[in-house]
Amino acid sequence: MKLEATRIALPFGDLLLYAHDGALCALGWSDQRDELRSLLERRFGSFTRVETRDPAGAVTALEKYADGDVAALDDVAVDTGGTGFQQRVWRALRAIPVGTTTSYGALARSLGEPRAMRAVGAANGRNPVPIVIPCHRVIASDGSLHGYGGGLDRKRMLLDHERRHAGAPQLV
Repeated sequence: MKLEATRIALPFGDLLLYAHDGALCALGWSDQRDELRSLLERRFGSFTRVETRDPAGAVTALEKYADGDVAALDDVAVDTGGTGFQQRVWRALRAIPVGTTTSYGALARSLGEPRAMRAVGAANGRNPVPIVIPCHRVIASDGSLHGYGGGLDRKRMLLDHERRHAGAPQLV
């Protein structure tokens, strides 16, 4: 199996990107390289990394996003794998408007699964393409930042970036 791959430096940190058949299948912070490789091996088995400049057009979209075009990620094709429930959660995450947040409970209710807050949280935590699937837009029901694989500082940075460019109020 061959996966297109590259590394990109953004103001939010260095990212590793992987694509398969024209769709982004994994994205992670460069300091989490080993975890990302494990995720890919679990999904695809043994794979070969083929360096390309812009796998699935994700580099171009992420650069535009970093430059303030916060809607640039909307059209990036993703191939997430995952269970049916995880895919439903990830689709719902992509529907959260830029510059806004939601809670795990509200997301569960929007899926018609009001008691599935923990399952929503678990799916959120297994998101293979953060930022593109904006799991950073999910916060605790009390409004506090909670749970982000890239760390809460990065979560805050992404939310502030989106709010600034979407014209929404900044976090306090």
